[in-house]
Amino acid sequence: MSGKVHAVAAGRVFDGVALREDCAVLMEGTAITAVVPRGQVPQTTPTLELPEHAWLAPGFIDIQVNGGGDVLFNDEPTPRAIRSIVAAHRKFGTTSMLPTLISDRPEKMAAALTAVESLVGIEPGVLGIHLEGPFLSPQKPGVHDPQALRKPTADDLALLTAPRKGAVLVTLAAEEVPLEFISALAAAGVHISLGHSMASYAQTRQAMAAGLTCFTHLFNAMRPLESREPGPIAAALETDQAWYGLIVDGVHVAPAMLRLALRGRGSPILVTDAMPPVGGTQSSFKLYGETIFVREKRCVRSDGRLAGAYLDMASAVRNCVKLLDVPLTDALRFASTHPADMLGLGDTLGKLAPGFRADMVALDGATMDALETWVAGARR
Repeated sequence: MSGKVHAVAAGRVFDGVALREDCAVLMEGTAITAVVPRGQVPQTTPTLELPEHAWLAPGFIDIQVNGGGDVLFNDEPTPRAIRSIVAAHRKFGTTSMLPTLISDRPEKMAAALTAVESLVGIEPGVLGIHLEGPFLSPQKPGVHDPQALRKPTADDLALLTAPRKGAVLVTLAAEEVPLEFISALAAAGVHISLGHSMASYAQTRQAMAAGLTCFTHLFNAMRPLESREPGPIAAALETDQAWYGLIVDGVHVAPAMLRLALRGRGSPILVTDAMPPVGGTQSSFKLYGETIFVREKRCVRSDGRLAGAYLDMASAVRNCVKLLDVPLTDALRFASTHPADMLGLGDTLGKLAPGFRADMVALDGATMDALETWVAGARR
């Protein structure tokens, strides 16, 4: 290991497991070397002292980001566009993400995969890709173009299971694909999530047995809980090994329902489902040729229907605390440790510990606003 040794000190340091008082994180190059009491930092080590009420925590990991900085990934599946999206979200404490392509043509999927792979290992903010569709239910398309939805083909399977750098997360409707398709994806190391689905409880359990482990924006665009057909929501909440994304913006899901999810046995993950205006300057954008507007902190079509989210991760953390009565330490874990573990990266990301990548965010303890962000040890 080589690189400049430096430290960041704060009155409160949440390391992903426990809250420490009056500590410092020491870094060398891109890695954390130690978390120690402030008084144990060598006098010769350059140290940034955070404001009195600041918290230092692992950088946020967002596994569902459609756009940011006035850029939509579907419109421009290129390295340049990805870098713009990453930069837009970094100011809100997101140190790494999965750029997300919603349902589109096969050639667009291939271009998005290529663009993301070209940045994995080069741009630390890119961990892989999330393909949300196109193997979704026509009954639950949400903002996805119904004409883009389809059944998977042999070519799709070959594209998705090809060896590549970085994580691949695929959202699909369990009832719209063969179980063999799910098991083949899982065998290739693809992370599989249920979303935009009318799957029954039995179909969901079968998909989970085949390798499905995640649930995309739980509650949204999926069969609701019913007394005689509990559907995918019940399957998610009763399973220890399930991961489920939550859009905590006070708009997509009522706080009471989100509190119900937090009582489940699985692991919640905060996601933004962010659209281009997040971190940008424009109040509207085009999606599938339709104009989407930002109104009252929500992205809506002309008829008022939701179309993605106007949400950043710092706000999602804040909403967890203020709307759901969640301790800040838990909210921070949902934004960092849980997604890192879900992606199989829990030994390098999502915690502040020796050997982990030096990705961190400083938060105002009162407002939960992001104050500073570090990615791989560099201040951004």
